[in-house]
Amino acid sequence: MDLAAFSTEDINKLESELKLRYEDFKARGLELDMTRGKPSPEQLDLALGLLSCTGENDYKTENGVDCRNYGGLDGIPEAKRLFSEYMGVSPEELIIGGNSSLKMMHDTFITAVIHGTGDDAAPWGTLPKVRFLCPSPGYDRHFSICEYLGIEMIPIEMNSDGPDMDMVEKLTGEDDAVKGIWCVPKYSNPTGTVYSDEIVDSLAGMKTKAEDFRIFWDNAYAVHHFTETPGQLKNMLAACKNAGNPERVYMFGSTSKISFGGAGVAMMAGSKKSMDYIRKQLAFQTIGPDKLNQLRHARFFEDVQAIENHMIKHAEILKPKFEAVLSILDKEISDMNTASWTRPEGGYFVSLDTMDGCADSIVTMAAEAGVKLTPAGSTFPYMKDPRNRNIRLAPSFPPVEDVKLAMELLAICIQLVSIDKIINK
Repeated sequence: MDLAAFSTEDINKLESELKLRYEDFKARGLELDMTRGKPSPEQLDLALGLLSCTGENDYKTENGVDCRNYGGLDGIPEAKRLFSEYMGVSPEELIIGGNSSLKMMHDTFITAVIHGTGDDAAPWGTLPKVRFLCPSPGYDRHFSICEYLGIEMIPIEMNSDGPDMDMVEKLTGEDDAVKGIWCVPKYSNPTGTVYSDEIVDSLAGMKTKAEDFRIFWDNAYAVHHFTETPGQLKNMLAACKNAGNPERVYMFGSTSKISFGGAGVAMMAGSKKSMDYIRKQLAFQTIGPDKLNQLRHARFFEDVQAIENHMIKHAEILKPKFEAVLSILDKEISDMNTASWTRPEGGYFVSLDTMDGCADSIVTMAAEAGVKLTPAGSTFPYMKDPRNRNIRLAPSFPPVEDVKLAMELLAICIQLVSIDKIINK
């Protein structure tokens, strides 16, 4: 029953019951953290074989390079072959970096600001204004890079198939200060959206006033499925080539949520021209990445099918946690019309929308009872959710029973804050 349709007597009764439940939770002294999408220890254990898959004398690549020494600026052959297939590109269109794709994104921004996106492009830092499109709700660390570099962010509404392309095409077509767009195209953070073929083609082929417009394509969850029929994502580099804009996209990926969060392998892909330009910049940043870690990954994951098989084991751990989130929200508040939430088929998050103006109070209330959630506003540029309603739920790290406790408390907080809003509106 819609909470707004309750009689005053029924609302008072419900509120009293919820307050008792809330106080009971506070008395338990919980310390549960659902702030970030970290792999659980059980997931990390799946890749323990990485630590022993290369022996004491196994440190050379297939072409005889000693991985213990300097060199190998953009990746060893085995890793480039494996991850070029993973990314859907040719080896010459791929750069293998260190352990963090976020660092590769940051460094690519730095290069654009200081030197431009190519030999014939003006450095962004010399321009009077640089703007970036930010589909929202989105990934807070993307937004932090822009804010750190003084790049103005423009929120773009996210639809069920990707960003609002009417707004994207209008802004990119009219303003040459709009230099790019952030995209998490598969199981988006936090909505779980998979970009449709139409969205991919539109992004690849749209007319942009800025000739150096770039798509930062952070495909962090490419193989992070929960179902046997995973969502399919069109290859953005191929789409850009077909549209006559081969340099438009930078694609990023990593094994951070496949192998080890702190010791995975990060990668970047794009046209050969774009990657050759990035390689020139790398020569001033490093004498080479951790090739031993690349070798371990190439040994442990022999091919893309091995990665897919490995991710089935991840899904067996993750899926019950997401089912717990959805089942408790369905049970506790689905009929109240006080919130809505996504039902992702992969990735690491559930996106929850409360009644307008309620998200920050709900997060604070949950924290006071021992459950930490991502701060309200985090999924929008400048930490400013214009409707103060979005909360990103990250159930991957805690055990299932802790997820159930956290969600029960969250449902109580949603109802109490919603009741207060309805009574005091």
